[in-house]
Amino acid sequence: MSARPEQRKDPVDAIIEQWGRERPDLDTAAMEVFGRVQRLSRAMGDRLERAYGEYGVSRGEFDVLAALRRSGEPYALSPRRLSATLMLTTGGMTGRLDKLERAGLLRRSPDPHDRRGLQVTLTEQGLRLADEAVGAGLALQTEALSALDGDRVEQLADLLRELLLATER
Repeated sequence: MSARPEQRKDPVDAIIEQWGRERPDLDTAAMEVFGRVQRLSRAMGDRLERAYGEYGVSRGEFDVLAALRRSGEPYALSPRRLSATLMLTTGGMTGRLDKLERAGLLRRSPDPHDRRGLQVTLTEQGLRLADEAVGAGLALQTEALSALDGDRVEQLADLLRELLLATER
């Protein structure tokens, strides 16, 4: 599955060529896909980290704000639901919540439906920040995807969805 002659080569192509030379018996098709997915994830993650940093939050902290924002009014979830949504341990979540609460972006209060539980709610400031930062992040992602036409973006999204579903089974 190497680059076609008319395609430009990327760093993954060099790795595949090296394996082809050293171990021609290997089928490196999976490495071509997942190597690129990993490199894209790292590159976009770094860009998003910088973009969210402009708003005074890390990418992980933005993820908390975004999960609350996506939950709809009243923009509140339990710490347990937040942890599950973001695939974080409760310990990892606590640190993020502490920092975001100190910054005035969310508040923790007793859960009105569970006397033993807590509820995490976006503040007005947190809501504004989430809305602005999500726009900045999407602009970066849209810019990166501008290398592909609309049909290819849709095709890529469909292929990645199919692969993700098969992998997460």
